[in-house]
Amino acid sequence: MQPTLTIDLDAIRGNWRNLARQNGGETAAVVKANAYGLGADRVAPALAEEGARHFFVAIAEEGAALRRILGPGPTISVFSGHMPGDAELIASADLVPMINSIDQMLRHVEALPGHPFGVQLDSGMNRLGMEPAEWGALRDIALAQNPVLVMSHLACSDEPQHGMNDFQLRTFAELTHGLDVPLSLSATGGILMGPDYHFDLSRPGIGLYGGLPFIDAQPVAYLDIPVIQVREVAPGESVGYGNTWIARRPTRVATIAAGYADGVLRGMGPKAYVYAGETRCKVLGRISMDLIGVDVTGIEPVPDHVELLGRHQSIDTLADAAGTIGYEILTALGARYARRYTGG
Repeated sequence: MQPTLTIDLDAIRGNWRNLARQNGGETAAVVKANAYGLGADRVAPALAEEGARHFFVAIAEEGAALRRILGPGPTISVFSGHMPGDAELIASADLVPMINSIDQMLRHVEALPGHPFGVQLDSGMNRLGMEPAEWGALRDIALAQNPVLVMSHLACSDEPQHGMNDFQLRTFAELTHGLDVPLSLSATGGILMGPDYHFDLSRPGIGLYGGLPFIDAQPVAYLDIPVIQVREVAPGESVGYGNTWIARRPTRVATIAAGYADGVLRGMGPKAYVYAGETRCKVLGRISMDLIGVDVTGIEPVPDHVELLGRHQSIDTLADAAGTIGYEILTALGARYARRYTGG
């Protein structure tokens, strides 16, 4: 019996709707990495039905796949811009590359003259986009080609008081001063920081899928894992690889059918819990490839499954246990789950 990953499409739609109400401009949707691991083939149509008309992906191949899902109409923008060999996909799937450099600009206008494009500026994150000097040299040439969007990306929007936010806001405003082009700076965190960060379009991602910094997000992913076997472990005996957990008292241990091959990160083991009904159960020992031991002492009867994600703990709870972020928890979810979609 497989673990079951349940994805609540109504919750995703509700999270988009809630963010759109707080946003002063158009609200797009980021569905890169297969909608953060939850299935772009189901998530993107649900968001389109809710009203999203602009979608963002990481690479052209994702954009082409999304176009097959959504059909004509919605705008699909590609963060990586116009990479070598992308021209055919960009043209055939009607994608909008977000140009990141002079080289990409030249490649685009030579290969696809007149095809829509956007521009990504580096306002201080030093990840993607044209730096101020590069933009200064290219600005007039780029504007003559009529970009459909100019954007940048905030590095610290999950920390509203961080000084980097104000610095990037001022830098972006300076770089785009006087432009008669739609502007975009914010993802989820920027929307929550208020109107100064909204501009013409915002691009929520993690907030759609139930993650921080959107504390009012509805939970989206629910993961139930079957119990394979239950055993009694005597004091002094160990559980799992490496003998890292040794019983100090008689302990009932359930072995459940998931592991790091399913995206349950190995590093979360020492701090992780699952839930049997309303009872929190400690993960014991190391998380292995396919199996995890959990303490079900005193639970009667032992359930036939336990909850790893859902009503009792969020992706960010698991992320804290693993020393990571909710994004990694979602995108790591493996292919062996039986996926079930509700709502939509």
